[in-house]
Amino acid sequence: MGPHPAVAAIRLAVRRTLHDVLSAHDISAPDVSTHGVGAQGVSTHGVRSAQLTAAPQPAAPLPAEPAPPLVLVACSGGADSMALASALAFEAPRLGLRAGGVTVDHGLQPGSAERAQDVINRLTALGLTPVESVAIQVGRTNTGPEAAAREARYAALDAIAERHGAAAVLLGHTRDDQAETVLLGLARGSGTRSLSGMAAVSGPGGRYRRPFLAVDRQTTRKACMVQSLPVWDDPHNADPAYTRSRVRHEALPALEKALGKGVIEALARTAQLSRDDADALDAWTDDAERAVVRTPGSAAPDEAGVPDQADGSGQPGRSGSRPDGVSGTEGTVELDVVRLYALPPAVRRRVLRRAAIEAGSPAGSLFARHIEEMDRLITAWRGQRALNLPGRVEVARQGGRLVIRHGSPNAPN
Repeated sequence: MGPHPAVAAIRLAVRRTLHDVLSAHDISAPDVSTHGVGAQGVSTHGVRSAQLTAAPQPAAPLPAEPAPPLVLVACSGGADSMALASALAFEAPRLGLRAGGVTVDHGLQPGSAERAQDVINRLTALGLTPVESVAIQVGRTNTGPEAAAREARYAALDAIAERHGAAAVLLGHTRDDQAETVLLGLARGSGTRSLSGMAAVSGPGGRYRRPFLAVDRQTTRKACMVQSLPVWDDPHNADPAYTRSRVRHEALPALEKALGKGVIEALARTAQLSRDDADALDAWTDDAERAVVRTPGSAAPDEAGVPDQADGSGQPGRSGSRPDGVSGTEGTVELDVVRLYALPPAVRRRVLRRAAIEAGSPAGSLFARHIEEMDRLITAWRGQRALNLPGRVEVARQGGRLVIRHGSPNAPN
């Protein structure tokens, strides 16, 4: 008799991810060829065996076998990550991989250190090694406590993964988490990329993997129950002070009550469709960016054919754009207004957002309304004053150029 359907579902999801990790590892592994090497590891090119009359040499030691790739699971002790840890412990040895675990103690609740040790004990009991706990400090930021905790957590996971040389770190985000992320993005009105939710593969070199994005939260909890795995329910997940908690316990149930079952699946499907669209638009933006970024001080292009609302300078000239897409002055980006105006709005606004971030505006503080105001300097130019963006970045229209400069004394921090 096979495993319970919930256990089979989480193991299959992890198995598929581990196959992807192995494939990526095989591609990146150095190619060690044994062509032209004798039985004792000595080159035999150009030497005939009949002429080997010298005294036999001691055999050279064979190179040590490289250790199998290590995959870590980030585990909070909740049902999702405990289910993930159990599936990794089961599947990794069958694929020739090492499996370890890490838990992050945010220090935000009394007794967090003891809970972290309890998670370590559970991961060790599953047979994972190495297993490690790391304590972090969550600082104050303008983006709120949830974002600050997330930033500190990923920094800690990055450091641990690099120290152990891990090929991947598995995260326990489920389809329900994906639906919540899409709904939060929709509420912010942040555009297609925000609606695309969490990627199955992200981080430096594709380090972070999310095997459960197609698995619902009920399945992970059931898998823990039938395997008799103890789980810890974080009280923050039910605290209405946190936005995601309100989405989980109030907004999504209300939507399902009004629209019927299937809202979570539909939102998760929207994430994938939006991600495909956003990836295509980002590729288009890469090409457009190379055409519109200009070297500061270069001449303006011919603007004769541009409507008045796009540009009022009327100064003809020649384009000074740089093909590498990098501005010539640190902290300053200059964009070609004429070429920006010719781009589709979705591409143009992506170029503007990238330029603002390159000039020093924090991505987490740069909202849609900021980009819309920048866009009006291109499409509805009436001699407006310079804009002030977060991070002390100023955006000004100067003839045929949009100059985005860091260091404005009036711009918000």
